[in-house]
Amino acid sequence: MNRTAPIHADALSQVRLLCTTDLHMHLTSFDYGANRPDPSVGLTRTATLIAEARREARANGVLTLLLDNGDSMQGTPLDTLTSADDDGPHPLMQCFAHLDYDAIGLGNHDFDQGLPALEAVLAQASCPVICTNMIPLGDLRIRGLKPHAILDREVVTDGGERRALRIGVMSFLPPQTLGWSAHLPETQFAIEDILVSARATVSVLKREGCDLVVALCHSGLGPAKPRPHQENAAIPLAGLPGIDAVIAGHTHGRMPGPDHHGLAHVDARRGLAHGTPTVMAGTAGAYLGVIDLRLAGDTTGAWQVADCRTALRPIARRRADGRAEALVPEDPALAALLAVPHDRAVRLLDRPFAQIGESLHSYFTFFGSDRSLATVAAAQAAAVRPFLGAGPGADLPLLSVASPGKYGARAGPDSFTDVPAGPLALRHLCDLYVFPNDLQAVIVTGAELSCWLETSASLFHRVRPGSEDSHLVNPEVPGHTFDVIFGLTYEIDLSRPAGRGRVRNIRHAGRPLEPEQRFVAALSSFRASGGGLFRTLRRTPRIDLPVMSVREALRRYLSGETPRDPLDQTPRPWNFAPMPGTRVTVQTGPGATKHLKEIARCGVRSLGYDADGFLCLSIAL
Repeated sequence: MNRTAPIHADALSQVRLLCTTDLHMHLTSFDYGANRPDPSVGLTRTATLIAEARREARANGVLTLLLDNGDSMQGTPLDTLTSADDDGPHPLMQCFAHLDYDAIGLGNHDFDQGLPALEAVLAQASCPVICTNMIPLGDLRIRGLKPHAILDREVVTDGGERRALRIGVMSFLPPQTLGWSAHLPETQFAIEDILVSARATVSVLKREGCDLVVALCHSGLGPAKPRPHQENAAIPLAGLPGIDAVIAGHTHGRMPGPDHHGLAHVDARRGLAHGTPTVMAGTAGAYLGVIDLRLAGDTTGAWQVADCRTALRPIARRRADGRAEALVPEDPALAALLAVPHDRAVRLLDRPFAQIGESLHSYFTFFGSDRSLATVAAAQAAAVRPFLGAGPGADLPLLSVASPGKYGARAGPDSFTDVPAGPLALRHLCDLYVFPNDLQAVIVTGAELSCWLETSASLFHRVRPGSEDSHLVNPEVPGHTFDVIFGLTYEIDLSRPAGRGRVRNIRHAGRPLEPEQRFVAALSSFRASGGGLFRTLRRTPRIDLPVMSVREALRRYLSGETPRDPLDQTPRPWNFAPMPGTRVTVQTGPGATKHLKEIARCGVRSLGYDADGFLCLSIAL
């Protein structure tokens, strides 16, 4: 934003950037797991906001660009069902073409279906698809993927003059993506540090004559101080010279908004990081990010950002009872475009395949029993156990590790598993297990399990004994890192700081866990590859298994194709260490009200609903 030449008095113009991120295939305003409309999600509603923002811009002679920041291709059955039909049009690319996106970036989850599936999607793209910091090491290339995009556009100045404007667009993945994805061979690709890649690419774009540089940063607002290979690097990225706007994502937060108050170099109210306009539009199409840039042309013909404004426009709001209420209607043309894949998905997912005698939900996953998580763990164990045979895991005890996929947080108060007792349909598998991970098994020691549980327990705040107003869960720690290890029992002592002996009294079969003991642990491919906070798991020995998704293991278990596993009968693995006279505040979804009897032993008190629609409870430790 530093000016190097005098400004032309009449050479003022405006550019509006419209931004989506982390759509996760929420193209329709519908919850496929619950089989009901959901006004809090869906590109069909975001499209209405896009049209409104464009109309405003046109009325004032403002150039508009529409950009997406990745993690758009995975998340709902619309993705998995479409992937099975490679010959048909991909609904995501149909949407992007219909809405006339100018460029899209990739996120880490866009690789979940494998490179051939990704290339098939990219072949249908109507605009540039870019990923800047992924570097091929060999001959393998991802067809249809570009390192950056240069968009040549025209603006009208306040004086009525038409002038060319060249916009460079970059896109960045977290460097950890290579370890998270089983479909990215480390011998064929490298993912550069975001800041290193950005510095080099800004220079390239400036040499190519770009007046503006926009960073699609599929990375969150994390530490302000740069670190090598930083996962959430949006703040230091915004501080690099030559970058005029940052579109962040990955962590599903909101910017501008309340999620990033107190961060160094960040004005969360105005949507600025290091003075650079920065937006993060939540997830699932819940918001449209808007960056308005006021440009000044100098006497050399170059453009400078003279002023900026940022905003998030929501598609829904929360009523006093926590329920979502639409603020805008669905775009009828886009809804019509998606009618065929939507109807097919609803029809296929409603097919029954089993019965359950009790409800499975995740409303109390961080402070009470979670039978949905226990069921996933038992299904994993049942699928792994027949393959232990005479191999390296033959004489070792089998554990199973599961973590919540739907636990509210930034996904909102409706994002909890809630499967009622009775007939099970295929859609319930998506509710019970969100991600398309494969099932794997590793050999671990007692010492490694202790460290694993200690990391998992970092989800919780430290609680002062005798206090009554502490919040239980630390929102800065992703809930999916809370691994529960079935087959063990243990206590979590919240009076101790995270990482410092918080997990105690770890036992297996009633006996204290010994550091040198060895176990087989069934787990997801994401976790086995070091995903989350568990990078050391990448080095653990593997058990050979046939390729099987966790969802398929779950389907076979619930349908009776695989026998009931002994882990299904084990007690709840963990409890909080007792803290008499101490209470904490927890958040859950409005749907928890029908299950409160399950946590009566916690002395539960309702505190009503917060501004985001979560039900707040006070419970005794």
